[in-house]
Amino acid sequence: MTKLNADDRNKLSAKDFAEPEKRAYPIEDKAHARSAKARASQAANSGRMSKAERDEIDRKADAVLKKVS
Repeated sequence: MTKLNADDRNKLSAKDFAEPEKRAYPIEDKAHARSAKARASQAANSGRMSKAERDEIDRKADAVLKKVS
């Protein structure tokens, strides 16, 4: 996965995030989409995120993974 520094992250459009309003969980490429799914799963399992939020992130990341494949 390419390292995403602050400048590059700030240049991403809102559509490149699974949670665009928070600019959280970047999903601009296959590696970041996989990472977003993993981090969302961890957050949901620890109670920091609802299952519905996790499902929404998974749906958006899956769309990127399907498109990139």
